Amino acid sequence: MSVSCGIVGLPNVGKSTIFSALSEAKAEVGNFPFCTIDPNTAIVEVPDQRLFEIHSRINTQKVIPAVVKVVDIAGLVKGASEGEGMGNKFLSNIKECDAVMQVVRCFGGEKVLRDEAIDPLSDIEIIEMELALADLATVERNIDRLAKKLRLGDKEVSSQHETFVKAQAILADGYQLRSADWKSDELAHLKPMFLMTIKPMLYVANVADDDLDGENEWCQAVAKHAAEHNCQWIPICGDLELELRNLDAEDRDMFMEDLGVAELGLGRLIQSVYKLLGLQTYFTAGEKEVRAWTIHQGDSAPVAAGVIHTDFEKQFIRAEVYSVDDLVAHESEQAIKAAGKLRTEGRDYQMRESDIVHFLLGG
Repeated sequence: MSVSCGIVGLPNVGKSTIFSALSEAKAEVGNFPFCTIDPNTAIVEVPDQRLFEIHSRINTQKVIPAVVKVVDIAGLVKGASEGEGMGNKFLSNIKECDAVMQVVRCFGGEKVLRDEAIDPLSDIEIIEMELALADLATVERNIDRLAKKLRLGDKEVSSQHETFVKAQAILADGYQLRSADWKSDELAHLKPMFLMTIKPMLYVANVADDDLDGENEWCQAVAKHAAEHNCQWIPICGDLELELRNLDAEDRDMFMEDLGVAELGLGRLIQSVYKLLGLQTYFTAGEKEVRAWTIHQGDSAPVAAGVIHTDFEKQFIRAEVYSVDDLVAHESEQAIKAAGKLRTEGRDYQMRESDIVHFLLGG
């Protein structure tokens, strides 16, 4: 399955720097509004040590990681919902993403040209108000569209209308739709509108290189806000990540060791996105390739097979399954079979994190 995330933030909080560091794509990095005029899109490989654990034990030609589509979207300003700045373009690009990563400034100094004092909660409020206003306009257009159909007494139309009115009230009060409880049928009514405030939100606190754990007061304010609004947050130093990305592997490892940094921010950020979206990884392994596949937590084996090819879900017969831990412990598939660790699972099997699977399919 494809996964896409949009990076948003007010001008000059460091989101393009973080995008460049994470994706190794060279977004134009500059210290002025609208540096990123058109969205920069990158297909980012998901770092996963398990792929190399598998590859070291199964002779294969290629190793193919899972990927996440990351979109760096033009800087947002107050009034974007009414077309200020690059607003309309910004809003339409967010609609295409599964989740939103909002970068906020959580470092001091004079490096970034901003007139306002450092206040990440104010930044969050500006962005989320613009998103709420844009969603409100979309919902109200759809309420107007249903007005004539309501008179016909159609139950489905009435149900849609009730859902839209509920959403309208939440947005009119300045709240995000993700803060409300929604029934499955209500979510189905809202889905075609691609509303932005119902998307999962990850706050990315851009910190200085002397506060990598995000312990300053700005970060703690973001952490508290995230907890109160059912969101997640992560501290990342954009400048440091970009510097590390531009080093060769040996120098990077030495620099990271000196700093006491165990992994690049990309790994932690992707892990946060997977958690935010309720995703997990399984693997296929054969002579041609070892490959990571992304699925939703709770997906059945046939659904997982369908991620490889849509026909496979219908053609599914059974799956032969073992775990990465089994492979590490026993060193080969043959030894796994001999130890009785190879399982045969049917259509009702719920996939687990780190499964390695061979699907058996019918014609």
